[in-house]
Amino acid sequence: MSQGRTSLPPRSESRKSSAPPKNKTPKKKKKRPLLTAFFVLFFGLLLCAAALVAYVGFKANDAIETIGLDETQATEVPVQESVKEKPVAFVLMGLDTRERGGSLNTDVMMVAAFNPNTKKATVVSIPRDTYVEVDGYRGRKANRFYADFYTVAGRENGHDKQQSDLAGKKAIKEVMGKLFDIDIQYAGIINFNGFTEVVNELGGVKVNVDMRMKYKDSADGTDIDLQPGEQTLSGEDALDFVRYRKSNDGTNMSSDFDRNRRQSEVLGAIVDELMSLGGIAKIGNVIDSVGNNISVDMPNSEIKRMIGKYMSLRSSDIEFLSLEGVWRSPNVYVNEESLAQAQAALQAKMAE
Repeated sequence: MSQGRTSLPPRSESRKSSAPPKNKTPKKKKKRPLLTAFFVLFFGLLLCAAALVAYVGFKANDAIETIGLDETQATEVPVQESVKEKPVAFVLMGLDTRERGGSLNTDVMMVAAFNPNTKKATVVSIPRDTYVEVDGYRGRKANRFYADFYTVAGRENGHDKQQSDLAGKKAIKEVMGKLFDIDIQYAGIINFNGFTEVVNELGGVKVNVDMRMKYKDSADGTDIDLQPGEQTLSGEDALDFVRYRKSNDGTNMSSDFDRNRRQSEVLGAIVDELMSLGGIAKIGNVIDSVGNNISVDMPNSEIKRMIGKYMSLRSSDIEFLSLEGVWRSPNVYVNEESLAQAQAALQAKMAE
C-alpha cells in the first residue's frame, strides 16, 4: 500500500486510535438519514455480475464499460496478478444524489475482501460517523474523507469531476487501508437511484421486518411506513428498511449497528435473487440500472475477470462484520476489540 503523500487535504503526522477514552458512557445518536443500501446494491451486483455476462453477452459488456476504467485510464493488470489469482479488497461507498438530500459526504462505508482460492468474502461495515485518524491524515469522520479530497482536488484541476472522483477514491483507499492494515486496491461508489431501480427490476426482495417502522420527514421526502414480519419489499421500501432510525415520536429506535445488520440481510436477499432463475430472467433491465448508477476505479478487464471468478458466490459465502463502538457527539468511537477483530478477519481473507 502506498505510504506517499499528496498535496490535497490538511493532514497531520500523528497516528491516533479510533477508540474512545475509557470509562465513557455511550450516548444516543441524533436522528440522521442513513443510506447504507447503496453498498448493498454495489456489492450484490458486483458479486453477481456473472449473470450479466453469462446470459446477456454484449449488453453486459456495455454496462461494464460504463462502470470501470478503460485502457486509457488504467494500466492493464497481468493475469498472474489479477483478481483471478490474487486476493482483492475494496472500499464501497454511497452518495445520496436525490435533489433535496444529496451531498458528497458518503454514508456508512464497507470494506470488502475477496479471496480467489476459497471464493469467499469478508465485509466490514463502518458507521459513517466513525472518527478515524491515521498516519498522514488529519482525523475526521469516516464519511468526510472522500468529500474533502474530492473538493480540494476540484479546486486544483478546474473542477474535473472524473479526476476529483479519483482523488477522493485514492484518499479513502489509503485511509481505510491504514485503519485495517491491508492493501486496498479499489474503491467504488453507488448512488441513491441505483438501489431502488435494481430491487424493483428484480421484483422486490424478501426480508423479515423486525419492528413497526413509521417515520416521515418532509424536508428530504422520507416517508417510511413498514409493518413487522416476513414480506417482499419494493426498492423504495427496502431502502426505507435499511435507513430506518426511529419513529417520529421517538419510539422503536434503531442504532447504526442495527441498520448494519439489516443491510447484511438485504444484501443477502439481493445476492440470492440475482442468482435465482427469476433474477437471471430479469437481468437485461438490471444491467441498465447498474451502468447508470455505479462507478469503480477498477480496469474493465479486471471487472470481467472478477465476474468469472466469483460467479458462484452466494450470501452464505460472505462473512459480515460491523465495527462496534460508542457514540459521543458528534462522533462514533470504535472500541479496540472490535477494530482488532475486523482487522484480523480482513487480513486473514487477504492471506488465505
